Amino acid sequence: MMKVLLIEDDEAFRSTLAFALKRRGLAVIESPDAVGALALAPAGEAIEGIVLDMRLGGESGADSIKALREHWPSARLVILTGYGSIPEALHTMRLGADDYLLKSAGADQILEALRGNSQGTTRSAPAPVPSLARLEWEHIQRVLHECGGNVSRTAEVLGIDRRTLQRKLAKLPPES
Repeated sequence: MMKVLLIEDDEAFRSTLAFALKRRGLAVIESPDAVGALALAPAGEAIEGIVLDMRLGGESGADSIKALREHWPSARLVILTGYGSIPEALHTMRLGADDYLLKSAGADQILEALRGNSQGTTRSAPAPVPSLARLEWEHIQRVLHECGGNVSRTAEVLGIDRRTLQRKLAKLPPES
């Protein structure tokens, strides 16, 4: 039975993902942060996989990769993020991550990444380039999330009028 360390600050998402991974035969140790994970599973414990959220509260999961690698050098380390970008993916891979998945990935995809069989890295066809409107909408969503859902604060951070922001939020652009 593969033992996996799941580090995710969103309690509902963490417990749902842990349940799904347990149903697939994994032993899951859950933690809301990397410091807690290091305490829950001491160095030398046979951890075969680590699923690490890229954004842990106000901290970056990337800051924890080195410490996690020192404790479990042979574990497969999979980064899970809601706001993926190519530069961020490259940065985490350089730091020691084995795979980088968006949170839209299901438990089966995460399991495959933990086993080293990720389909995300061996695509036969390139992904379509998202439209400028789609990229703008995703950026607005990320800033809105960082502002705790406060539209007025988000508009201020983005430097646009609140009503303009509300119009942009109401329109979901197509995928590409």
